[in-house]
Amino acid sequence: MKTDQIRKKFLNFFETKGHRIVLSDKIVPANDPSLLFTSAGMNQFKEQFLGKVGDFRRAASCQKCLRTADLEKVGKTPYHHTFFEMLGNFSFGDYFKKEAIQWAWEFLTKELQIDDKLLWVSVYKDDQEAFEIWQDAIGLPREKIMRFGPKENFWPANAIEEGPNGPCGPCSEIFFDRGPTYGCRRSSCSPACDCGRFVEVWNLVFTQFNRVEKNKIELLPHKNIDTGMGLERISSCLQGVDTNFEIDIFRPIVESTIDILKLKSTDAMDKVRCIADHIRAVVFAIGDGVIPSNEERGYVIRKLIRRANWFAYQLNYKRPFLNQLVSVVCNCMKEPYPELERQRESISGIILAEEERFLDNIQEGIGYFREIIDEMKAKNITNISSDILFKLYDTYGFPLELTKELAGKFNLGLDLVGFEEKMQQQRTKARLGSKITENIFAKDILQLLPSEFVGYNTRSCQAKIIQLIQDKKNIESVFQGQQAWLILDRTPFYGESGGQVGDTGVIKNLKNELVAEVLDTKRIEETNVHIVKVISGVLKIQDVVLAEVDSQRRQAIQRAHTATHLLQAALRRVLGLHVHQAGSLVEPDHFRFDFTHFRDLKPEELQRIQQLVNEYIRANDNVQTSIMKKQDAEQSGAIALFGEKYGQTVRVVSCGDYSKEFCGGTHLSNTGAVALFLISNESSVGSGIRRIEGFTGELAYDKVMKQIQELQDKLEQANTAVKRIQKQLDVYRLKEILGDIPQIVKNNTIKITDTNLFIYGFKNIQLDTLRAISDKVLEILAKQSISVLFSESGHLICRVSNDLKDKISSVDLIKEILKPLGGSGGGRVDFAQGGFKNRLDPQTITTTVKEKVRQLLSQ
Repeated sequence: MKTDQIRKKFLNFFETKGHRIVLSDKIVPANDPSLLFTSAGMNQFKEQFLGKVGDFRRAASCQKCLRTADLEKVGKTPYHHTFFEMLGNFSFGDYFKKEAIQWAWEFLTKELQIDDKLLWVSVYKDDQEAFEIWQDAIGLPREKIMRFGPKENFWPANAIEEGPNGPCGPCSEIFFDRGPTYGCRRSSCSPACDCGRFVEVWNLVFTQFNRVEKNKIELLPHKNIDTGMGLERISSCLQGVDTNFEIDIFRPIVESTIDILKLKSTDAMDKVRCIADHIRAVVFAIGDGVIPSNEERGYVIRKLIRRANWFAYQLNYKRPFLNQLVSVVCNCMKEPYPELERQRESISGIILAEEERFLDNIQEGIGYFREIIDEMKAKNITNISSDILFKLYDTYGFPLELTKELAGKFNLGLDLVGFEEKMQQQRTKARLGSKITENIFAKDILQLLPSEFVGYNTRSCQAKIIQLIQDKKNIESVFQGQQAWLILDRTPFYGESGGQVGDTGVIKNLKNELVAEVLDTKRIEETNVHIVKVISGVLKIQDVVLAEVDSQRRQAIQRAHTATHLLQAALRRVLGLHVHQAGSLVEPDHFRFDFTHFRDLKPEELQRIQQLVNEYIRANDNVQTSIMKKQDAEQSGAIALFGEKYGQTVRVVSCGDYSKEFCGGTHLSNTGAVALFLISNESSVGSGIRRIEGFTGELAYDKVMKQIQELQDKLEQANTAVKRIQKQLDVYRLKEILGDIPQIVKNNTIKITDTNLFIYGFKNIQLDTLRAISDKVLEILAKQSISVLFSESGHLICRVSNDLKDKISSVDLIKEILKPLGGSGGGRVDFAQGGFKNRLDPQTITTTVKEKVRQLLSQ
């Protein structure tokens, strides 16, 4: 029987038994900070187990789980995994042991058609009730019902003596007998033997006690059922294979790994299986939004990627390869998890970037190791400390085997005891982060009353105060100067979620006797919680008030939020369809947008993206919202937030024909209201994740005006500098020219009758310089002289010596010269200057001057 069939059969079976079929939670629990990863099917039903029963009291699910407590066993045993699927049925104060046992037996023997002769069970040694149900109601022989102690058949294990406090209870396990040819092969073999013949496939937990202190438990008023059946394990039993790694959804990954690494099918199977396991875990974790990093969840995923790459490295494959297995995983799991296929390129790119980083780190680590060796030699040290070992492992990703190999080449010892202590500290920290904490079922969690959000269509409304909270306690009133949490039966205030910041504003009573400032709004579960400070009057439960959002601030937030949708559309158009949003922050006219991409953006790409967004803005397209079934929304092309969990019904926001996204935030009614979009920065925030920051509306305008002013200031400074430099150049050029002037005058002066006529053109010198040169020329020529100097830059000067002023006027002469050049000039009889725009012809000027001078002198 195919694994997909088993999964379907399980959910369909329990649906016929009145169970609500609930979608798998993400690898990272949606609303439970006490868990590092989702490690069991019951995690997402915490509220139901706490007694906060909603509209269902029976549930069934197939939950994606991730555990790393037994990491060293993965690949070496048939059944241990980091990622696996857990089938489970749950009762929250509804049915109990008899139904749970009967339905489990019915599903295994009737739906899956397992021969009952192959099934054994165990019960807690003191649970006579469960024993009798198995014997009398099911008809199982006494010898096939094992009694085990609190370590094996109590949840949590040894809870009565060791804790934690909280709900607990006995459990009953169901075992599948693989047959006498497996395991120890002794005739006396039973589920009590750990040889591997008997496979535990289903655990039924009967949560009926509350542990209050060591060795003291009390009956719970409402008893619960929590079961878990490993999908991979039951599949391997039904498909008649020796390990989980050979079932239909695992085998293609194993085979592809062997093919890529160019191995024989029997080579290093423990490493191959470990790689196949780890790539499944990594693909699902990244698909649910966990990005490799150096912190918490991201560190675990980074470790799995590096661990898988190290196994390949040991098999002499020293190139990225895990990214090639992503498509295989997506194909194997496409029926239950089609979203993986849509994220395939993004996931592949993130893994590739991380693989390249790891291989680079290996080389850097080898360099670091060589430095350490040199230092040790200089100090005559022959043992590598645990601190260095752990740094090689934790910082550079060096597996201990690699360090041992390198150390062996230099005959160096290793502080393995100290290293193991540090590793154990890390394991303990990870284990504490990945299991249920003691207060997960704490009874002092304050129940928030439900509140209706009406802020999509209005920014003010009348409402009733239904809850006031201070110091985690319900109160009746809040006085002037005090702060509190306030909940209304209906509210226009948007609570911070999905990256969009919460609204601010005021809450007043209808007589204006009360004024409370809304400092912030948070969304907690399904309730918008207002953080308020009373400015005047008194807030009281059941009072009717007017709730008013700061409209100008909300509009600025909406500009930024709508702009992020336009930005994602532009990114996908410019960079490719692998781009998906991986997080955001939306504030008044400011945004931060994280997205999947695997290299720096080029300046021209950023420019094109910014240009596209502003084109979308100028198009002034309508922004439309609709409520759709999740499946219909996906089929329509709507984009979901990378790694986000959604219910069966979603809200879709569309802009024109280029943007359609799942989104619960508030938006503009048209794109034109964004006004202006400006990118301020682009950077990397992790492997395969980039970040763009920017501004919209008023802030964008202010930034642009500031940039323009800065450019104007810089231009003015540049112009001033150019003028200063030009003056300095003119000084240098003048000195140079003045030194050459006597020779220039000698070579370019002609005689007309008794008069010396000097005509000369210079290249691109300024008027001041030309004037200074004319002074020098006049000084050299002295009496009976006329000089005409011009520059290709458009300047012209005429000088006449004093003894010729009665015969020739510099003003008349310059006008005659400039007339054909389209210029003009003026001055005194002995000195005139002017300018021209037409193209300079030196020969024409020379001819004109000679003719005019001859004419004037002959009069």
